[in-house]
Amino acid sequence: MINSVITGSGHYLPNKIVTNEDFINHKFFGDDGNPLEKSGEEITRKFEEITEIRERRYVEDDILNSDIATEAAKIAIEKAGVDVESLDYIICAHNFGDIDPVARQIDIMPSISAKVKHNLGIKNLKCKPYDMTFGCPGWVESLILAHQFIQAKIAKKVLVVGSDTLSRAVDPYDRSAMIFADGAGAVVLEAKEDDYKYGIINHATLSYTDEELSFLCNGKSINPDYVGSIKNINMKGRKVYEFVLKNVPPAIKSLLEESSISIQEIDKILLHQANAKMDHAMIERLYKLYDIPAPKDVDPMTVQFLGNTSVATVPTMFNLIQENKLAPHQFHPDNKIIMASVGASMNINAVIYQFKK
Repeated sequence: MINSVITGSGHYLPNKIVTNEDFINHKFFGDDGNPLEKSGEEITRKFEEITEIRERRYVEDDILNSDIATEAAKIAIEKAGVDVESLDYIICAHNFGDIDPVARQIDIMPSISAKVKHNLGIKNLKCKPYDMTFGCPGWVESLILAHQFIQAKIAKKVLVVGSDTLSRAVDPYDRSAMIFADGAGAVVLEAKEDDYKYGIINHATLSYTDEELSFLCNGKSINPDYVGSIKNINMKGRKVYEFVLKNVPPAIKSLLEESSISIQEIDKILLHQANAKMDHAMIERLYKLYDIPAPKDVDPMTVQFLGNTSVATVPTMFNLIQENKLAPHQFHPDNKIIMASVGASMNINAVIYQFKK
């Protein structure tokens, strides 16, 4: 049988570290368009209590999203030991393309995937670049698409990248700006023939586009005098929180049941991370559906020191664990893991992945 297997992974994190203390003297506004009366110390302290985020990474002004996507891709390709000219597809998940550091103008032409192909120096005209804009679940959805290409026998090697520079897409006067960060992660997914199944075992995607469409969108700044970008991340935090806890755990349970896999067989759950409190609650609710407690260390966390890197979160975490850089978490032969994400519009997806014996 043909298996879809991750043969190499990589990530890129910007050098610039921004701590919560850097926001203490920042002026935040409320939804009513007026400055918040609370002190910066109180705002940042409450923010950390809820999200557990202490710091995040921002790209420097001379670096674009396509640049960090390329750096993560290079590492994944090197780890996979493949010739770049042998890649059939490059799929890049992102939400805002390249964003000008000054004007905050979004640039998606040429596409990020085309720029990555160019940056890698690929001459193969049959290597097709695809962009995936699917909210924060974009990288997981790109991995699913790559798997479908392989299973359909129209591809043997696919580079799957997730990269965003959300620090340039936020409303600087919204407290939610402290959640978002920059980063890139990538894997090479290859077709491998064997007499037993491993790699991607199964997957599922759900798309909610009724009232959920407005939970995460672009909009004006909550500061009426802001003269920067007229399109900034606008998040209805409470709506998102309630949606996630209601819909993600049963979606994962449904995928496990469809795959005839028990939750006890799952060794790790790699969740997209925007808020540690929300992620902890998701895991607790998932295991509560089985009337069992969540195992210790089943859900690796990076949000505390990386923030919400959107499409880069899951592949970055995968690579950190694979390189033994996220102790105590490790992958072992025959392990089964879940990679899952949720985000605009609202989309939910998950992949069950099994390592080779």
